Amino acid sequence: MSSEKPACERIDKWLWYARFGKTRALAQKLIERGQVMLNDAKVKKTSASVRIGDRVVVVLGTIKRSVTVLELGERRGPAEEARLLYDEPVPKEKLNSENAALPLYKPMHVRERGAGRPTKKDRRDMAHEFGWDDES
Repeated sequence: MSSEKPACERIDKWLWYARFGKTRALAQKLIERGQVMLNDAKVKKTSASVRIGDRVVVVLGTIKRSVTVLELGERRGPAEEARLLYDEPVPKEKLNSENAALPLYKPMHVRERGAGRPTKKDRRDMAHEFGWDDES
């Protein structure tokens, strides 16, 4: 095994190492939804290569972050270690609601406090709302 560092790395791995996604699957989801740009071009594949010096733009909810890749990751370590992988020359940009990205998770169903236990009708309505009634 050689001790040389590779010249490039998959962008989904790099986003995960740099802590832009909590899991690698969420990093892949960011790419699939078009929320990641590499050198001013939308990333189409999760296997796209990122190199040192590349400019990565990530939209996370209402925040747009532009970073420059300083190093390629070897592992997902603590936040201090992840921060060494990139430089953020431009501060985080706050986006308005029409330019913001959709949330990665479905929102949880929240019942009003004191509403009590859901009735059978409430459960059917929830099943219909979340698409659970389609499953057999």
